[in-house]
Amino acid sequence: MLATGMPSAAPAAQSDGAQKKENSDPPKKAAPQKIDKNNLTAEQVAETVVLVYGSREGLKQIRRSGVERGRITRLNGEGKPEDINYERVFKRGETFDKDKIRLDQRLASLEYSLIYNEGRVIGVLKGSTFTPRQQDVTTVLLDRTHGIDALLHYKESGAGIKYVGKDTQKGLDLWILDLTDKESRATRYFISAKTGRILWLEYEERAEGEAAPVKYKRSFHDYRVVQGTLVPYRSVLYAGDRQLEETRLLTMTYGVKLEDSVFQKPEAASFQP
Repeated sequence: MLATGMPSAAPAAQSDGAQKKENSDPPKKAAPQKIDKNNLTAEQVAETVVLVYGSREGLKQIRRSGVERGRITRLNGEGKPEDINYERVFKRGETFDKDKIRLDQRLASLEYSLIYNEGRVIGVLKGSTFTPRQQDVTTVLLDRTHGIDALLHYKESGAGIKYVGKDTQKGLDLWILDLTDKESRATRYFISAKTGRILWLEYEERAEGEAAPVKYKRSFHDYRVVQGTLVPYRSVLYAGDRQLEETRLLTMTYGVKLEDSVFQKPEAASFQP
């Protein structure tokens, strides 16, 4: 993929039912930079990923805000699968720390919201605020700390990156890249050397009630083009060898006009773009 230059635009959408916006032409990319595929640097790998997902300027323009809706299938406390419908709304700030996120989750018997604003997370239940559990805080911030967004915005967040090297697993040629954010949270990315897509990532985190850190893995599948940027429509989270949850994206819309009240007022309604 990198024998003569950086990869080309993101691939075409894979679904016949994809929305018209998903088939939009990707933004113009910067001129290819010749690099030595046998002597890669961390920045070359990271910038290749950014380019494949839509380019730095394209992501900045298109993904300045968005509304994501989907369904999570998760094992509950009894070990039984439980479906959770969710809506995630975000708005980019002037800096990475000033981003705003609202996550509405609807379970069979419960509906509540988690709001990240001004560097803190609050919970909202039936119009009243509450202090969320650490697990909920981790959930709403996960893509910023151990997700695709963390790598796409590593420069904005001030995270450090390190190229570990190349590897081949299950017939796949991989680049392995480590990212460590300003709070020393580390994530290892396994990137296809052929397509520049993130195939899976790994990280360790101490779960509630656990003495030792748990090793997590999240894999990404069913990539599609949404408004000229690359988005996985399915992901699976594992703790060790045990599957914890599967997330399926139903709709994704970028560039939505959002009022700040969505991230401030408990009575703010679910957004309908």
